[in-house]
Amino acid sequence: MAHLGLGSRTHLFGSPAIIAYTPSINKFILQSESNFKLEWPSVQIVGTNSLVAVEGASHSRLKGFVSRAINQPDALRRVALMVQPRVAAAFQSWSSKGRIIAFKEAKKVTFENIGKFFASFEPGPLLDNLDDLFEGLLNGIRTYPINFPESSYHYAGQCRKKAVAIFREQMEKKRKNKRDGSEATNDLMDGLMNFKDDEGKNLSEIEVLDNIVSLVVAGYKSAALGIMWTLHYLAKYNHVLQKLREENMPLRKTKDGEYITYKDILKLKYTIKVVEETIRLASVAAIVFRTAIKDVEYKGSGKARKYQVFGGESRICARNMLARLQLAIIWLWETSKNHVIRQFSMFETLE
Repeated sequence: MAHLGLGSRTHLFGSPAIIAYTPSINKFILQSESNFKLEWPSVQIVGTNSLVAVEGASHSRLKGFVSRAINQPDALRRVALMVQPRVAAAFQSWSSKGRIIAFKEAKKVTFENIGKFFASFEPGPLLDNLDDLFEGLLNGIRTYPINFPESSYHYAGQCRKKAVAIFREQMEKKRKNKRDGSEATNDLMDGLMNFKDDEGKNLSEIEVLDNIVSLVVAGYKSAALGIMWTLHYLAKYNHVLQKLREENMPLRKTKDGEYITYKDILKLKYTIKVVEETIRLASVAAIVFRTAIKDVEYKGSGKARKYQVFGGESRICARNMLARLQLAIIWLWETSKNHVIRQFSMFETLE
């Protein structure tokens, strides 16, 4: 199979699988939605009603809303202002430390931003607990789906139940606030709860919860890895750092301490290119599964029906603009001479 560019044949996650890793086969798979469907081996943990699990009209219905809620200019303007206080506080903290663990710190600031934007959670014990639950959930998503005590898959399922309970309680608070006439927080959960499709139907409670969970799963560690690699590239390529400062410092002088807006970021052409190159080089996207729904021929070699293929990303992530915006803001703060990170390691190491 290797000589055909298919990769390696194996048996993972309870079914035969092909590891596809060459550009040609991945392009063939990702452009053949009629032959391959997105199917996770642990869809119960991600959420059976989530954006990553549904197909066809249901997927288009959900993705249309989520994209509008996250990637449209109005949403991105709110996100730009919401993210910056946490990023500023993080860099002040990082610069005051002698040494930081990049991935650990990036995870912290990323999850605080996710908590605020998705469900209006503030930093504290509740958000820390939710962070721990998603750590356990993520560790079980790509393990063999055998549900017995002490297995990663079983633990991930327990973590999901507890995380869903937290989000459900937050939904109840929002419903009560609405009945009492309190002002809406306009976070992603509010949007999902109020969303109506073309037929005027709202999402069910489980649809809201599944999509909140799946969007956190999709964006949590990938965004944190993006920040970590940003720190790495900043330290490695001094000429890029200098060009970024040349572009960003004049803007900072005009802001006089005010936060940078989404409109300001769009003017920073070199910064935007650096963000795109960071995403390309770091390749932080997780593997995505595809299942062949019929016999498929590729370069004369047939793949049997129900083979799972996994390799690159299958559909454009609904959070793609949000992720890029957050990285752009990180680059802006990193190039400030007021916040210098003196020393960092990418991951925690055993002493």
